Amino acid sequence: MHKTVVLYPEPVDPDHFRDYYVTHHLPLVVEWPGVLAWRYSFDVAATDGEAPYFAVFEADFADAAALAAARSSPQGQRLTADVANYATGGVVVIDYPVVDGVG
Repeated sequence: MHKTVVLYPEPVDPDHFRDYYVTHHLPLVVEWPGVLAWRYSFDVAATDGEAPYFAVFEADFADAAALAAARSSPQGQRLTADVANYATGGVVVIDYPVVDGVG
């Protein structure tokens, strides 16, 4: 499995972020090809001190090729272009292969 994670620093207008994200951005995620599962939260907390992020999103793909295909698809391009409409605090995107633990 391959995962992409989007970390959102504090936006200028948190209420606009939440409303736009849920009503406009997440419906675009539903159309994203190849995504196996996705989740998000506005309740980001740090174990010590203040959390550096306001919100987090993560999505699972079969592999890195599936994520790359999703990003380059018309739906993926619309999804990326839409971020500027709500993420006024910026965005950090990371992705990585997931290695299952044993034990």
